[in-house]
Amino acid sequence: MATVSPSTDFAPVAASTATPAVRVRDPRLDFYRGIAMFIILIAHIPGDPWARWIPARFGFSDATEIFVFCSGMASAIAFGGAFVRKGWWMGTARVAFRIWQVYWAHIGLFFFVAMSMAALDQSGLFEKTYINSLNLQHFFKDPASQMVGIFTLTYVPNYFDILPMYLVVLALMPIFVGLQQKLGFWAAALASVALWAVAQTGMLALPAEPWSTREWFFNPFGWQLLFFTGFAFMRGWIPAPTVSKTLIWVSALFLVLSAPFGSWKVFLWIDAWNSDLADQIRKVWPLTKELRDKTEFGLFRYVHFLALAYLGWVVAGEKGARLIATGTGALAQLWQVVLTLITKVGQQSLAVFVFSMAAARILGVLLDQTGRDFFPVLFANLLGFALIIGVAYLAGWFKSQPWKAKK
Repeated sequence: MATVSPSTDFAPVAASTATPAVRVRDPRLDFYRGIAMFIILIAHIPGDPWARWIPARFGFSDATEIFVFCSGMASAIAFGGAFVRKGWWMGTARVAFRIWQVYWAHIGLFFFVAMSMAALDQSGLFEKTYINSLNLQHFFKDPASQMVGIFTLTYVPNYFDILPMYLVVLALMPIFVGLQQKLGFWAAALASVALWAVAQTGMLALPAEPWSTREWFFNPFGWQLLFFTGFAFMRGWIPAPTVSKTLIWVSALFLVLSAPFGSWKVFLWIDAWNSDLADQIRKVWPLTKELRDKTEFGLFRYVHFLALAYLGWVVAGEKGARLIATGTGALAQLWQVVLTLITKVGQQSLAVFVFSMAAARILGVLLDQTGRDFFPVLFANLLGFALIIGVAYLAGWFKSQPWKAKK
């Protein structure tokens, strides 16, 4: 294996209780999580032509994987140290407090979006029924019983499925941390892999609504594998991979060669270029259905994301050095501004995510009225970007508690 440079780790939080470590955010974490937030906004604007070019159109994994993996890494920084410094029970309490925050973010997001769609329909200004566009007609027809479902997570409407998955994954954190503390890393790793494997059978599917057999779109017992991979990297349980030409080529080739099997967009291109080759791929396509499954987080999604993450890690350089502009020219200064804005969005991912999911629906209404030609689409997306950047800075300002600052 040809080595390019010595490997560097992800600056894991110290695991010693002797000298409590200062929490240090990895710039690569916030940068890539910020990118995921912009992609998620694009993906959720109804009928947005820009969504044709998001990562999901070119492979098995997409921005959801970036969000979950980076959330695992961020959780290692934000909560992992509490288990070491204060013990398992206080660490669990810290996680429970975060679960409480995310739970109410989910509830608030649902009711705000439901209210917004109802207000649009009640206005009488639009021919389109926006309540039905989100499949919320069941809620408004029988709000009493569905209200119970919303609060108990037995009713998880489409579009509102990421945060419930995140809640369950967070609740699993004390279990895996406890296994690592008592039995070692491999006990926690085997438990995570075993839980993921059982999830692939469909045995751990969670019901999403009482009137059908629809399941949670994101099965947390499958997706926890990716979350705890990121968590383990940041805690230092898993060493960072070496930076090597072999791994770079293997990762790049896997991303390219798997594209026809993971992306309908690439498949259509191949079909237009060589129909015979497309026919051969079409014969194999069903064999990858379960392996690319998004609900249970199929194996190909995991491998695809790890390959993509490895290349992203290499490109960023040691401690994100290549992300920082070193020149003084206009392009370097512009890149530094872009980097700062993306990083700020990544630092406030929960606030940005909740806002973007609500804003995306409103931006979709705007496009319904203006049409989806080039300039209206450009305006809607740039407006969305500006809004989530503004929310990130506002959330950061509130978190800084400026009212406590000394004059």
